[in-house]
Amino acid sequence: MPRSADVARVAGVSQKTVSRVFNDEPYVSADVRRRVLAAAEELGYRMNHAARALASGRTRSIGVVTLGTALYGPASLLMGVERAVRDAGYALRVVNTVEGDPAGVTGAVESLIEQGVDGIVISEPIDEGAAAVRVDVPVLVLGAPPAFAAPQVLTVGVAADALARAATEHLLALGHATVHHLAGPQRWYAARDRLDGWRSALRAHGRAEPPVVEGDWSAVSGYEAGRKLAADRDVTAVFAANDDMAVGLIRALLEAGRRVPEDVSVVGFDDIPLAAYVTPPLTTVRQPFDAVAQEGLKLLVQAIEKPDADPPPAVDPPVELIVRTSTAPPTGR
Repeated sequence: MPRSADVARVAGVSQKTVSRVFNDEPYVSADVRRRVLAAAEELGYRMNHAARALASGRTRSIGVVTLGTALYGPASLLMGVERAVRDAGYALRVVNTVEGDPAGVTGAVESLIEQGVDGIVISEPIDEGAAAVRVDVPVLVLGAPPAFAAPQVLTVGVAADALARAATEHLLALGHATVHHLAGPQRWYAARDRLDGWRSALRAHGRAEPPVVEGDWSAVSGYEAGRKLAADRDVTAVFAANDDMAVGLIRALLEAGRRVPEDVSVVGFDDIPLAAYVTPPLTTVRQPFDAVAQEGLKLLVQAIEKPDADPPPAVDPPVELIVRTSTAPPTGR
């Protein structure tokens, strides 16, 4: 196997310069960096990460604790985190939790600490109760955290409440007197945030708050909720806490003879790939998974590599409303 000395010889530089290039250190010219990388590629050189870990005391790995689920939101956020971790030059180690296991987060964190990760990302969407965890590496929490004792705990959210407000205010701006809410399961932090955003929008505009109907994120639960809402002729607008429930809701409304959007406007949440191709195409809000992951990993990597530096200012994720044809002014407007 080629060594760093071989790369240095082919590139015409010192071994120290090769080390600086692969450690992404400053004070290396663009030309020298290009020559070193070209020589490494020519020789098939790969950095010995095990040796680097022994020398630096770090493994160049980041652990992620996340719910083991195929649901669009958590799965998409995990994909965004994976891309951000690899872009930052770290290896990724994932431990899945199981819904309904109060000790899941604690066990997952302890497993990652045993593997020697340099930092931990918590992407746990369900409130399983208090789970005090003590770790000796920086922790990034995506959403609402359990209790942590760590050198540094950083928090970045997807601004679900702001997205929910935007969805609700879109319907109010069309002229609907109020907006009904098909909520997600309230053990999920995200479902609570979306409920809060819907409620705050109605209160800001002085509108009535209809009773909340709760689903379980599935299209089936949206369909069952839709059968109930279709029977109430006062319902003219519904904000669903995710797109799957919105699709089921629309099916039930249409079966009951309630046209969408002529009789009832519907807004979803997530902008799943299917949303643009259902009938009618679904108005929804798009979650900024990649932006949140990139912002969070930037904070975490700085906490790992420069623990004494002040964290950079947080950047609010974008609010993106995708308007399609499932929403319209109420009949008569």
